[in-house]
Amino acid sequence: MRSFETRGPVYPEDNYTVARTDELLDFIGRLEKGRYVVLFAPRQTGKTTFFHRALETLPTETYFPIRIDFQASNNLEPAVFYQGVYEDIREEIEAVFQRRGSASSPALTEFLENTKITDHLSMRRFFRRFANFLEHHHNGQKVVLIIDEFDGIPRAVLSDFLYSLRHIYLSGRERCPHSVGIVGVKSIAQLNYDRSISPFNIQDEFKLPNFTLKQVRELLSQYTDEVGQPFDPAVIESIHKQTAGQPVLTNRFAQILTEEMDIPKTEPITMEHFSKAHTQLLRERNTHTEHLVTNIRRDRRFEALLMKIASHDDGVEFNLHNDLINELATYGVIAKGDDGMCEIINPIYHYCTMQAFKPAVNGLEQDYFPEDTRDGFKDYLTPDGQIQMEALLDNFRDFIARAGFRILQVPETPKEYVGQHLLFAYLQQFVQIIGGTMYLEVQTGRGRMDILILHHQRKYIVETKIWGGAMRYAAGKAQLARYVKLEAAAAGYYVVFDHRKEPAPRVETEVLDGSTIRSYVIPVIQERPSN
Repeated sequence: MRSFETRGPVYPEDNYTVARTDELLDFIGRLEKGRYVVLFAPRQTGKTTFFHRALETLPTETYFPIRIDFQASNNLEPAVFYQGVYEDIREEIEAVFQRRGSASSPALTEFLENTKITDHLSMRRFFRRFANFLEHHHNGQKVVLIIDEFDGIPRAVLSDFLYSLRHIYLSGRERCPHSVGIVGVKSIAQLNYDRSISPFNIQDEFKLPNFTLKQVRELLSQYTDEVGQPFDPAVIESIHKQTAGQPVLTNRFAQILTEEMDIPKTEPITMEHFSKAHTQLLRERNTHTEHLVTNIRRDRRFEALLMKIASHDDGVEFNLHNDLINELATYGVIAKGDDGMCEIINPIYHYCTMQAFKPAVNGLEQDYFPEDTRDGFKDYLTPDGQIQMEALLDNFRDFIARAGFRILQVPETPKEYVGQHLLFAYLQQFVQIIGGTMYLEVQTGRGRMDILILHHQRKYIVETKIWGGAMRYAAGKAQLARYVKLEAAAAGYYVVFDHRKEPAPRVETEVLDGSTIRSYVIPVIQERPSN
């Protein structure tokens, strides 16, 4: 039986896979036209698997594929680097002939022994001579060169290497390599350390998107066809919504549900199972989310930028000339939305961001409850175990008032976003104590943070924003009402933090579009009072 893979390349004979048929046709079409294609995308997005499959799909009678990898090359001296390039290319050439059932011929051995690569100029000569060899011995097959992990190239050789590829590209239709695919995390512009005019301005950019909902269905249906265990359609939609089709996260969800939860194969996989798998994924330490957290902690300025993207209706323009935006896009944390603004890629990344920047101890936990509390957070459960969400949030509002200026002393937290960090920590602790589930549920990743709490088969939605004016406040309530109706929740709770010098606190309950909305505008102290 095949399995879902999260650790590396995916092989159809061993793993459930997404065919990416349209993307392959697009990419192969570019290679056949002789394009020099670049694909720069975050790690663990399926690039290597995609390019393996593309090379396997090329007609063997027409194309000669060569794949090399620069991952371990960054610190090499130029001469050592080019020697390594030659050895890798030689091994690939010999492997291609072996796969095609023709062992090394005397002509091939003579060619490889008499042609070396010692620098960028000899690399051009090597490919010219290899093209002549293929012309005379193998019907003029066209070389397709794929360079994986290109951003591992030594800085000292980058410019000359790219100029050489550009020179080959401009040399005419009968060139070698006929086509080139450059694959990496950083773009050519990011690697162009001297900020001069790009030496590779002939590039054809190719984007490898995350899985669509249709492709997630395709992936999971392969398991169902083999095993007979169906997924509730809502589970498939929820997996796609939470991951936005990110390949590793999608496969990790499927791993947990099909391999780790011991769900009888005779039973369907339901939303109750999804909630447990989701909680496990959010709480576990795995390579993918650890890598994400490591990247967003590289610069403390990332916190303010990410929180602004998630909290302000104005949002942040997606501008790759801004170094912070460029870095976060490179790491795969944010992307350009349909409106040209920055969006956090998916709710799981948003949740991990909140966790990464949330202080382990905010120093205000002792003020969570009034003096007459009986049993802490459990005071906010009814006798039959339902959450008294209104009372819980009333207490949070009162807690902010009790804490006063001390919320400004929460360690390493920008004061503009301290209210949202405190609400997140408050609700998370509550949910853990009562044995519920909490995660973020937001489609756009910009301008809103929807916290979804599940407990005893009931759904509670809390949306939080920063005050942006009366019109946006009203629009936010209407937006939440539509969302509550869509999710079939009993009510929605709207928490807006007011950072103005003269805030206007309010609490109101309304019925909008058939949904009950409880709204709070909570003042945030701006500075510590003088003595």
